[in-house]
Amino acid sequence: MDAQRPVSKSDQPAQAGHPGSPGQPPGEPETETPYPHDIHPGLVPGISVDEQRIRYGTDRLVFGVAAALIVAFIAWGVVSTDSLKAVSDVALAWVVTNTGWLFNILVAVVLVFLVYLAFSRFGRIPLGVDGEKPEYGTLSWITMMFSAGVGIGIFFFGPYEPLTYFIDPAPGMAEPETREAIHKAMAQTLYHWGLHAWALYSLVGAAVAYGAYRRGRVPLMSAIFMPVFGKDRTAGLPGRMIDIFAIIATLFGTAASLGLGTLQIGRGVEIVSGIGTLGNAGLIIIISVLTIAFIASAVSGIGRGIRWLSNINMSLALVLALFIFIVGPTLFLLNLLPSAVSEYFNDFFAMMGKSASWGPESAEFSQTWTVFYWAWWASWTPFVGIFLARISRGRTLREYIKVTLLVPFAVNVLAFGIFGGTTIWMRMNGAGLSSGQSPQDLLFTVLANLPLNQVTPFVAMACIAIFFITSADSASLVMGSLSQRGKPEPDKKITVFWGLSMTGIAVVMLLVGGSEALTGLQNLIIVSALPFSVILLLMMVAFYKDLSTDPAAIRVEYAKAALENAVKTGIDEHGDRFALAVERAPEGGGAGAEFNSHAEEVTGWYRRTDEEGAPVEYDYDSGEYADGWTPNQDDADRAGTAGDAPEAGGPPASEGRTPEPAGSGTRG
Repeated sequence: MDAQRPVSKSDQPAQAGHPGSPGQPPGEPETETPYPHDIHPGLVPGISVDEQRIRYGTDRLVFGVAAALIVAFIAWGVVSTDSLKAVSDVALAWVVTNTGWLFNILVAVVLVFLVYLAFSRFGRIPLGVDGEKPEYGTLSWITMMFSAGVGIGIFFFGPYEPLTYFIDPAPGMAEPETREAIHKAMAQTLYHWGLHAWALYSLVGAAVAYGAYRRGRVPLMSAIFMPVFGKDRTAGLPGRMIDIFAIIATLFGTAASLGLGTLQIGRGVEIVSGIGTLGNAGLIIIISVLTIAFIASAVSGIGRGIRWLSNINMSLALVLALFIFIVGPTLFLLNLLPSAVSEYFNDFFAMMGKSASWGPESAEFSQTWTVFYWAWWASWTPFVGIFLARISRGRTLREYIKVTLLVPFAVNVLAFGIFGGTTIWMRMNGAGLSSGQSPQDLLFTVLANLPLNQVTPFVAMACIAIFFITSADSASLVMGSLSQRGKPEPDKKITVFWGLSMTGIAVVMLLVGGSEALTGLQNLIIVSALPFSVILLLMMVAFYKDLSTDPAAIRVEYAKAALENAVKTGIDEHGDRFALAVERAPEGGGAGAEFNSHAEEVTGWYRRTDEEGAPVEYDYDSGEYADGWTPNQDDADRAGTAGDAPEAGGPPASEGRTPEPAGSGTRG
């Protein structure tokens, strides 16, 4: 194995005991260690999911329930769109009125929690086994994270949202279309797309990465809750319900982005071709073509090509942004960007405090914008979280949190500063731009007022189309993996089903009423994300419990206790002239006197099992199983029966390999 391994029992003198054993005075017979695989929980180097043994297969309950609900929803939307809209409006009103506060509390608590973790004793814990190096170099890692911060949403809302706040500011923030309104508009936009949004992604990514690469669990949402539910409940109904909610949330969140992309590409086609309004038929043709493209990429195994395409797309998006920056109001933007960041932090707590308690206007603004965004980001957390986990293996928790919060925030400052700032500047200089225009119109209107307006719309449409393909590709693979107990390469039929389901939801909303259907989809996102928001709150409890029993955390506690005891004893017995030495303490004393190192919660997780969940011997020194199994064995030998998952109460989904997203992990 690549990572450094602790010394095993066989390498230690019999009379002294090995580092993980209770130890004996010289001359006394060695006693059998009570620890799994003869290793103390404080010396376990961690377990990568690659080292684990699992039988993958479709979880009939997870897939069946989620699939039935989605098919029923699509059928409902096709057969009776009016009743669907009526029910969604009623559900939205109840959720916003009674639980809007929950979304506001969620993002605030998650951000505070992550900042605490980053600067606490847990910050040095690696998202991998001890001694493991990061899988990607720092520059490549940041570049991939940059790609996760740019997507369809920035092209859709980038020009529109800041302009809307400039013309119609948030209640009590500024007078419309004033210099103050410019900066308040940018601050409000960054609030919705900045640290709070990425805190949700960072939490899920950290929990998934830690569970998969430090604890050896399958990258399922349910596996994160092992410390709370235990093995049986995680493998049973509670854990499976979490995975069902994760699939549904991801499905609706991704479908929203597909709807945005379809509307914007459709508008671009209308403008560049001059054919007039496309109508629903034209939009359905567009979404069908893009669906064929992303399903083909998801099932063909051309992951490298998709990643290459994604990198090209990031370059196109960067070129387009730089083009607008250079040929647009460059000096205005140079002044605006730092001022926008300053205003964001200046109004940070004021924006957090805006809720329905401030009156009907604030309640309406929160429903239309803030609560919608928090729900949308929550719905994307399983997808983006797994992507962040995949690329962050080997990083420390402190480094991971700092970078996943600050890098995407910086990307959004530049993106919204350029797109939104240019739009506001054009409005101030008589370009006739208005928030009354649809978001899909506004980007092309901005490009029409700049040079090369015969070329740039094609670049924008290409970027949106590729973001559509790569995001949907990755999301369908992630949902396929969630349906098959973390299978790294889900079955093609499962992947195709979820891809078609995403398209079906987007089409239903388009059939309800074109651009107005987007509002209906936004309403459904808020409603569908409510259960997963509760799951995210509970996830913090589970993650904290995991970190508290991490081997590195155990060693820190031992070190603190040992040092404090040694210094007190040294001063008491020898004054200034004493040195520290390691020796056996009397019964009831020593560094671990207050710690139960035999408890199941600190030893059960590193006890190895075979594909059937039966205990199997493992040597942590050599990294070898006693029966000769290796991670490089043929997948068929490891997979066994690929049809059905164990029933509830069977072996938990705690081992496996994480799926590698084929796309760039883009969102919104």
